[in-house]
Amino acid sequence: MSSARLSGVGVSSGRATGPVVRVSEALPEPPAGPRTADTKMEASLIRPATEVVAQRLMERAKTVEGEARAVLETTAAMAGDPALIKAAEKLVVDESLTAARAVHQAAQKFISALQAAGGYMAERARDVQDVRDRVVAELLGLPAPGVPDLTSPSVLVARDLAPADTAGLDPSKVLALVTEEGGPTSHTAILARSLGIPAVVACRGILAFAGTALDVDGDTGQVRESDGKVRAAGTGKKATWNGVGVLKDGLRVKVLGNVGSPADAAAAAAAGAEGVGLFRTEFCFLDAAEEPTVAEQTAAYEAVLAPFAGKPVVVRTLDAGADKPLAFLNPDPEPNPALGVRGLRVAFDRPEILDRQLEAIAAAAVSSGADVSVMAPMVATAAEAAWFVERARKAGIKRVGVMVEVPSAALSAKEILQVVDFISIGTNDLAQYVFAADRQLGGVAALNDPWQPALLRLIALVGEAATATGKPVGVCGEAAADPLLACVLIGMGVTSLSMNHTALADVGARLATSSMDICQLAARGALAAGDPATAKLAARAPH
Repeated sequence: MSSARLSGVGVSSGRATGPVVRVSEALPEPPAGPRTADTKMEASLIRPATEVVAQRLMERAKTVEGEARAVLETTAAMAGDPALIKAAEKLVVDESLTAARAVHQAAQKFISALQAAGGYMAERARDVQDVRDRVVAELLGLPAPGVPDLTSPSVLVARDLAPADTAGLDPSKVLALVTEEGGPTSHTAILARSLGIPAVVACRGILAFAGTALDVDGDTGQVRESDGKVRAAGTGKKATWNGVGVLKDGLRVKVLGNVGSPADAAAAAAAGAEGVGLFRTEFCFLDAAEEPTVAEQTAAYEAVLAPFAGKPVVVRTLDAGADKPLAFLNPDPEPNPALGVRGLRVAFDRPEILDRQLEAIAAAAVSSGADVSVMAPMVATAAEAAWFVERARKAGIKRVGVMVEVPSAALSAKEILQVVDFISIGTNDLAQYVFAADRQLGGVAALNDPWQPALLRLIALVGEAATATGKPVGVCGEAAADPLLACVLIGMGVTSLSMNHTALADVGARLATSSMDICQLAARGALAAGDPATAKLAARAPH
């Protein structure tokens, strides 16, 4: 890299300059041989190694708070996962593999399944890779992979960062993050924003950079060689917010949380979420060899709904299928799973599964006291939306909507809004399908930038349809977590925003300083832009 700039995707606002510190690459794959003779002894090494790794991660978790603690605790739990340990021990006994090789192979099966799942599930593959490398390092007596100890403020450069590494970063020492891979919805992006560290992901060519210092702009995604002087202008302290989503001219815009577990729900409630705009229900199906009973589902949903008694919660029905394989569904192989039978499409052939889930959701709504609505994922047409609404109403659920993740749904928003009560835009999947770009693939991450004008124009079409029909439209993708973009979305007609709990205060505080006329000016500027960088600049101008 010369003095010319590299471009990536800016995922955490701010700008910083300083010396480079490189994060070491992942451990090499342990060799398949030689085979071990004493398989019983070799297998006995695995569990103690996982316990050491889990304990270290839990100790680190005690030193941090919020999202960082939650990520470290989750990673520690993965290290002690009985299924992973049992699978590795079995490989040692059955195939005479070394403990390190067995752990690597066993973890790889989990990783491959998550990567094949795509979407939110694929984001968890990096967590398992991190656990795998830490356990293998412990078994081989090697230093744990990850971020080196920083003696002075530095810019971190890596292929990608494990969630546990990002969660443990000290914002006083880390000026900025730059990764070769990753995307706008990765844990690195989410945690960098929560820590107030400028970050650029999917910066192709950064690993070939031979210089000693970088200037990083987390807003534009531009990275260039610098003189090495330390300069920082990050996002600083977390914003203060009174917990009410309202513009300075008095217009109410609900600021909601995205949750997928009881822990997520507790964190969102503690962070001041006015409710939940996206409750992912997959968590109670993931490890199930058989479909959970209505009673089991009801209990699981109650645990998530409980912190939001009296508040609105939008529950998304099961978003699974060939691209998110669940054992009890027994999906047929598909040549292109991302375009196959997923989301609501599963229910067309197996409506009884949807009906039992809707029954459980309705029961949990009554017992928890939350104001529950439901919405279906992967809806493509108004006819599909009407089919879902009819089944949800039969289950006793009064407020029913659908997600706009497929371009056809955005283009048919007016017709869909005639049969549903509300629409929620999933910007992560919508971008993936608009640009034919896997949102987990670093090589096409720039196309999944939520500031892409083509994506914004589709969202604007949905906003226009919602305004015309007088029905609400929310955004529950990562686009809602960007305070500036949140204002643009409101200017397009969006009436609620739902996001990871770490973004709530920043978005809520930004809305309080904006008015509808400013938001509409920002939206017009962004929609007229020809590229993401120009869209950001145009949106910033009215503020």
